Amino acid sequence: MKNWHAQKTEEVFENLSSDPEGISQKEAEKRLEEYGENELKGKKEVHPIFIFLKQFRSGLVYVLIAAAVISAVFGKWIDVYVILAVILLNSGFGFLQEYKAEKAIQALKKMIIPVARVYREGNFLEISAKHIVPGDVIVLDEGTRIPADVRLFYTKNFRTNEASLTGESVPVGKHTEPVAEDIDTGDKKNMAWMGTFVAGGKAKGVAVATGNETAFGSIAKDISEIKKRGGHFEEKVGRLAKQMAFFAFGSSLLIFLLSLYTQGIRFQEVVGLSESFQESVRFTIAALVSGIPEGLPAILSVVLAIGATRMAKRNAIIRKLPATETLGVTDHIVTDKTGTLTQNTMNVRKIVLASGTEIDVTGEGWIPEGKFIKEGRVITPLNKPNLEKLLHIAGVCNEAELTKKEEEEKYEIVGDPTEAALVVLAQKAGLNEELIHEKERKMDDMPFSSKLKYRASLSVLLNGKEEKQIYVVGAPEEIMERVGHIQEKEGVRETKEDDRKMIMDRVERMTGKAMRTIGIAYKEVAKETEEIEKEMVNDLVLVGVVGIVDPPRPEVKEAIEKAKEAGIRVIMTTGDHKGTALAISREIGLVSRDDERALTQKELSEMSEEDFEGAIREVNVFARLTPHMKLKIAKTLQENGAIVAMTGDGVNDAPAVKQADIGIAMGISGTDVTKEAGDIILADDNFSSIVNAVEEGRIVFRNTKQASTTLISTNFAEHVTIITSLLLLGGQLPFLPTQILWLNLITDGFSGAPLAAEPGHSDILKEKPRNKNEGILTIDVLPVLILTAFVMATLTLLAFNYYQEVSIEKARTAAFSVMAFTQLFRAINMRDMKRSVFKIGFFKNKYLIFAILIALFLQVAVIRIPFFQEVFNFETISYFEVFILMALSSLVFFFGEAYKYLRYHEVGKT
Repeated sequence: MKNWHAQKTEEVFENLSSDPEGISQKEAEKRLEEYGENELKGKKEVHPIFIFLKQFRSGLVYVLIAAAVISAVFGKWIDVYVILAVILLNSGFGFLQEYKAEKAIQALKKMIIPVARVYREGNFLEISAKHIVPGDVIVLDEGTRIPADVRLFYTKNFRTNEASLTGESVPVGKHTEPVAEDIDTGDKKNMAWMGTFVAGGKAKGVAVATGNETAFGSIAKDISEIKKRGGHFEEKVGRLAKQMAFFAFGSSLLIFLLSLYTQGIRFQEVVGLSESFQESVRFTIAALVSGIPEGLPAILSVVLAIGATRMAKRNAIIRKLPATETLGVTDHIVTDKTGTLTQNTMNVRKIVLASGTEIDVTGEGWIPEGKFIKEGRVITPLNKPNLEKLLHIAGVCNEAELTKKEEEEKYEIVGDPTEAALVVLAQKAGLNEELIHEKERKMDDMPFSSKLKYRASLSVLLNGKEEKQIYVVGAPEEIMERVGHIQEKEGVRETKEDDRKMIMDRVERMTGKAMRTIGIAYKEVAKETEEIEKEMVNDLVLVGVVGIVDPPRPEVKEAIEKAKEAGIRVIMTTGDHKGTALAISREIGLVSRDDERALTQKELSEMSEEDFEGAIREVNVFARLTPHMKLKIAKTLQENGAIVAMTGDGVNDAPAVKQADIGIAMGISGTDVTKEAGDIILADDNFSSIVNAVEEGRIVFRNTKQASTTLISTNFAEHVTIITSLLLLGGQLPFLPTQILWLNLITDGFSGAPLAAEPGHSDILKEKPRNKNEGILTIDVLPVLILTAFVMATLTLLAFNYYQEVSIEKARTAAFSVMAFTQLFRAINMRDMKRSVFKIGFFKNKYLIFAILIALFLQVAVIRIPFFQEVFNFETISYFEVFILMALSSLVFFFGEAYKYLRYHEVGKT
């Protein structure tokens, strides 16, 4: 990309073989062929089939496939079909969630505007924005989105909003003169950038770059080169899959060898497939099926999907399901300021009248409602002559508009945000557009000039005298240079030096509180005046100064406090000024009132690597940052072991958002490039939604661990039952493979899936982030897993041994029933691994209670209905026997409660 900003306009036209009249239509077609269409060549939309196939990339799925293959080798086709059905069901869960998220992202795409206005061969045309080529002369005016990178050659009070590209929240004034070659994007004041907005004024420029060659496009290309770290949840599931595969295949091999040994099978019987050998194979397949939690992949998908649904209700849309769990280990949140911590509006918070009287103004966002408070008392502003005058000037001297979307009860602005803040101020006092027009009429307007630092309007008062006044608003220091009088309650008087000092002291005080200050003044002019001339803007009457701020979101302070309690460090990275960043940080409690530590891009760039790492560890506020520096901060934190969640809205944020462990894009203000890079999209652009999502992420991992432990304890209990039966109870199988599949899928499914919906019981955000390497199956759960599995196995074997004297089918029916009932009672225990269910509310998880009732009905049905008896080889047992077996099975529940009391009873008191 050439340094167009450092060239004179004549050189730019010469290098592009163009001129102010524009290129010819024929040349435009030729260049379109050469450069391609003016659009970002991003990632193609992923075909649904590939989203579906991606769901099979899981260690647990590989284990299930291996089990299906082994079952097929031995002709156990029912087992094969059931396992394959489980795999497809699990994949369907993941597919539906990710496909829905991708469709939502595609619907949000609005990066390139559909039309642009250009000159070609001197003819003014409207063309499709994607047909713009380098050399096209483009016309830009207020409210339009800029369709390409443009070198300006004509401007009139032209300003652009570049927040999406540079992070600068205030509109940037533009000019046409060449600037230094080696400067940042935000300082290239003679350029307008694709994807940014015109905030005010008019301009013409020549397109110098389109599509991926723009500043926007180059960042998009950089993103594609960033390799994201592997997902934490995928790693944990992979580790669990290896553990389960080792357990299932290892123990099955052990059972096979034990079976051969206990039955004294010789090699000839193996080769001849004798009845004894086939019985050993049945034992082995039963053990293999019992060792694999077939329902676990589906349960894990349900846990993640429920977590994603809960987060969506709290305004965090999950694009990739595993991100729900990764949020639970996040220990650093790196956030932008504008629109995330603040409301991304401009509100007048304070009025200082020329007499020194201070008035506070309340209200939120662009809503034209609020109170005017003087010395703690609410006042009627239009009853104070000098305040009324200030409000009239605020309502007239601007070109902004305030509109209301009736269907959404939402206010929006058109034009410069600072001028819109003055419109809202006037309307809060009751001065709407109709009322102002009754009292005066605007005759001429001088838009804001970055050179003059003020704007002016000529107004005729409709009071019968046809008096005319010039209203002026602008930078206080510039206004004070032109002031000769001040407006007081009693009338107008000449200014004194003390007046100037007092006003500038108040201005300095407001600036220290992150307020942008605007001076407001007027001057009476002759009745014959028809338009404003610069020479007239002097000897003004100062009415007052207003302090404007982009206020923090009301809920952010509490969210910051919650994050700190949760052991999460919050870091602000902004393109805004250092003073503003520090002031907002103090107000929201990110840093203490006396903390002066904040670093800029320039200060960070001058540091050694060692000092840089130290600064990133110690400082929480960074200002005037470029995209590259945000990316470097994210990488440095990760290299030091942090799990980083990073927010972003503009294209400048996208590389860092992709680099982070959890990339969080803004749903309202975010650009498509950033949304593509993110794992999560905030529907309300609100920082507090991130903290809520972290809370849900922690609940997701807790539920994952509890549901997994529940299922695995069943598998372990089944294994213990089979091995014990083989060694001590005459070598009879207590369960057939099809019966085990019912236990692992139906009973486990009904008991495990509702655990995914378990709500938070304790203040989980008051706990410190867990170790990022903590697995799903860890040493701390092994004692309860093993002890509970032995209790389940013991109760099952008691029932099996008791009924063996009747028949093997009835013994298996009883053993099957006890194992199923103990699973259901065990699930009630596992709603919390530390607290008693009586402490957290026995009926609080209504899904689990409902699921258990259905499972009990199905359990009785499968052992009583003749069709199922034949399929599963069951024999009828009476309802009284069912009740006795159920009562016996309930012992596992009381054992679990006793275990939690003895080990964790102090926890239950909290």
